[in-house]
Amino acid sequence: MSSTIDYDVAVVGGGPAGCSAAVFLAREELDTVVFDRGRSSIRKCAYLENYLGFPDGIDVETFYELMHDHIRATGCDLRSDLVESVEPDGEGLVVVPQEGESVTAKRVVAATRYDGEYLRGLGDDEAMFETIEHGEETTERFDREYADADGTTPIEGLYVASPATVADKQAIMAAGRGARVAHRVVADSRLDDGWWPKAADHKDWMRRATSLDGEWTDREQWIEWFEEYYGDDAPVDPGEDRFERVRDAYIDAQRETYLTDAEIDARGTSGHEALASALDTDAVVDGIGEKALLEAIDDETIRAYHSDQPEGVRNEQ
Repeated sequence: MSSTIDYDVAVVGGGPAGCSAAVFLAREELDTVVFDRGRSSIRKCAYLENYLGFPDGIDVETFYELMHDHIRATGCDLRSDLVESVEPDGEGLVVVPQEGESVTAKRVVAATRYDGEYLRGLGDDEAMFETIEHGEETTERFDREYADADGTTPIEGLYVASPATVADKQAIMAAGRGARVAHRVVADSRLDDGWWPKAADHKDWMRRATSLDGEWTDREQWIEWFEEYYGDDAPVDPGEDRFERVRDAYIDAQRETYLTDAEIDARGTSGHEALASALDTDAVVDGIGEKALLEAIDDETIRAYHSDQPEGVRNEQ
């Protein structure tokens, strides 16, 4: 990253689309800042009942808090500030907030649903905004077709992850679009770093180390596979510095996604603890009653917990 660039990516909007994009970006080690003006459109929702993973729904404030916990956990900077403008400046784009200091980013992901007024400083208003007639009145709004399906726009470095259709107003669909746009940003970042299109594609998912068997435990097998699978599309020949740099970075990234059983267990425990910390235990007990809460926990779990306690504690229980 150039010394004149503060961040690889600045995300404008801290709702489902912006947070989803930020998670995928930061996990690929792109320095990411998220600007959240504190009134994401999801706050208009009375209760969120159709977001996968919450069988009985989840209140919006807790969901919002979990989203922001997630982006912080991946290493993003989160700034509570309204972005007033985005402007071109040399190597990147300058994000000008209402109160804090401006930052320069190589790329900007626009992830606010309400409007794109803050993007007028980029000088593409005619293509970016459309005129809507309401009887005798006319208004302008951000053109939902301005960005391509992957979020790219005519302006270098600008991507749009705000809902492109009415359907995308659903939180889970907005989150999916944010992830898709981040996928494009990661690929473009890799292309700038000398990768080629086929190799720049990436997948962010963890796999079990036990699935690596036989020859795949040997790095040489990975090298042979990469050169065979990606060599024909490479702009340089295998053996050249650029090829080897991209090859080694790709293989290192792929091999790091394989987790041992111990790592899987540790991450599972950490994930459960993070979820538990978001619960309002008093509200849970008051809402369903202490007896109902205990009945919701299976007997084996209670016995295991009881046996792990010191003898004095077990006697008190």
